[in-house]
Amino acid sequence: MAVLTALSTAPHSTADSVAIEVRNQLGSVSTQAVYDVLKACVTAGLVRKIEPAGHSALYETRTGDNHHHFVCRDCGKVVDVDCVSGAAPCLEPHHLDGFVVDEAEIVFWGRCDGCPHTQGQESS
Repeated sequence: MAVLTALSTAPHSTADSVAIEVRNQLGSVSTQAVYDVLKACVTAGLVRKIEPAGHSALYETRTGDNHHHFVCRDCGKVVDVDCVSGAAPCLEPHHLDGFVVDEAEIVFWGRCDGCPHTQGQESS
């Protein structure tokens, strides 16, 4: 429960940051125990694991809606992006003979409005 509580208050957390928060809640707990609980929660569908290129794995409790993510190239901030086109899985690829798509994972990359590279630039 402490892992789920940590993720509900801080979505898109790494396992290490979840472990720190769990220790704040419970006292002593091993990092391996937190990894084990995260893995079990992912397997059970209670937690979603995302792995943006060049970043540690991130965990969140928002599951089942096939949402996507925006990752800031400068600060690493991650925010949810609702499905961009139609019903899940948002994309209907052609020429996938024999394959059935049940999830589409899309990561938008750019810079958030709080980073210096975007300040002063006009939006398109």
